[in-house]
Amino acid sequence: MKYLKIMILALGLAGCNTKKEATLHLQKQVDSLEKKLANTYKPGFGEFMSSIQVHHNKLWFAGLHQNWDLADFEIHEIMENIDDIQKFQKERKESQMIDMIRPSLDSVNAAIRNKNQVQFNSSYHILTNTCNSCHRATGFAFNIVKTPETVPFSNQEFTLHHPATGTNSSRHD
Repeated sequence: MKYLKIMILALGLAGCNTKKEATLHLQKQVDSLEKKLANTYKPGFGEFMSSIQVHHNKLWFAGLHQNWDLADFEIHEIMENIDDIQKFQKERKESQMIDMIRPSLDSVNAAIRNKNQVQFNSSYHILTNTCNSCHRATGFAFNIVKTPETVPFSNQEFTLHHPATGTNSSRHD
């Protein structure tokens, strides 16, 4: 009986030691993963804003030339960037105020769905003004957004090309 008690006590202590070792091993893994996560690249606010600037520019030329598929793509890229700002930069004051842009984005999106040039032009200008209002409200009034004057990339076509006729269509043709 005495040996049985010693055996049970020894197994119990061995089990505690194994549990302690397992806990320490798991803690080391958690620490290692937390360190890796802390060093993982997270886009900065400026990277998101630069991306939005490019899409804002391309959106204008797509809508101007009534390339509604491209315009739809660009407005959704902007929306995705706004979502990512709120996900990856949530601690910033600017991120907490960025929802002010959503009604303007929705208005542009509706104009694109309706393929309505007049509605697009109007809602795009409201979007641009909303960007500037947000910049002023967050202390970035020096960063003024405007309607683009030149195509951002020389290697992208903004007019619709009709393969059957070989012609481009835009409101300027």
